Amino acid sequence: MTQRFAIGPRETATLNTSGIREHFLIENIFTAGEIELTYTHYDRMIVGGAQPTTAALTLPCPESLKANFFLERRELGALNVGGAGTITVDGTVYELGNQDCLYVSMGSKEVAFASADAANPAKFYLLSAPAHAVHPTARRTQAEATPVEMGAMETANERTIYKYIYQEGIQSCQLVMGLTQLKPGNVWNTMPSHTHDRRMEAYLYFNMPQGQRVLHLLGEPTETRPLWVSNEQAILSPPWSIHTGCGSSNYAFIWGMAGENREYTDMDAVPLDTLR
Repeated sequence: MTQRFAIGPRETATLNTSGIREHFLIENIFTAGEIELTYTHYDRMIVGGAQPTTAALTLPCPESLKANFFLERRELGALNVGGAGTITVDGTVYELGNQDCLYVSMGSKEVAFASADAANPAKFYLLSAPAHAVHPTARRTQAEATPVEMGAMETANERTIYKYIYQEGIQSCQLVMGLTQLKPGNVWNTMPSHTHDRRMEAYLYFNMPQGQRVLHLLGEPTETRPLWVSNEQAILSPPWSIHTGCGSSNYAFIWGMAGENREYTDMDAVPLDTLR
C-alpha cells in the first residue's frame, strides 16, 4: 500500500505539472490478478482496485494499518466497473454485475474478490474510510440506485447520477459513494463547480473511449491547476479544492467522499465568474 500525504493550497500553488500529478493523481488502480491500495491522509481514505482473474483475491491487511484485519476499524465500498463478479464477506457471497455496489461493514474479517469470467474480469473500485459504528453489509445494483437526471445539452453537462452509499441509501458511518454517467455529446462534470470544506473526495474516471482524456481541474477557485487523466485513473481532491473536469468525449466517473457528514447536497458553490 502506497501513501499520499496531505498538502495545503499554498504548497499546491507552487507545484509544476509533475508535482501536481505526484500528489493528486493515482495512475494505477487496476492490475490484473492484484489488489492496488493507496492510503491518503485526506480524511484517512484508502483508494484502490481489485481485478481478480483466474483466482480470487483476498483483501490484505497492510502492516501500516496496525490492525488485526483490514476492516477492524474501517468500512469499505466496492463498485464494479468490469465484468460480472462476486465479493465474499465472511462466507456470504454477493454477486455484482457491472456498476453494482457493495458496502462492507466494519468488523468483517475476510473479504475476497472473484471474477465470473477471467477473460472479462470484474474490476472492483474500492474506497475505505475509518468507521466508528457498525452498519450492515448491503448490496445495491445500479437498477436500485434511483437515477437522477441533471444538467443540460446546452451547457454540455447532461448526465445521470446514481447514488449508492449516502444519507438516504445504503447506510454507513462516513463513507459516501456514487456514479455519474455523462450522456453522448456532453463533456463537463460537476459544473457549476464547488468545494465542500467538510469532506475530501476521490474520483475514478472510466468508460473513456480509447485515446480520449479528461482535463480535471483542482485547486482553490482562484488558483486552479489542470491534470490530464486517462481511463481508469483516480484523482484525490482535498476539502479546500474544486473538482471539475471536461473530457474529449463523454465518459463516466465514480465519486466517493469521507468526512463530517453523508449529505449529498453539502457543498459550497463556486460561481463561474470567480474561477481563475
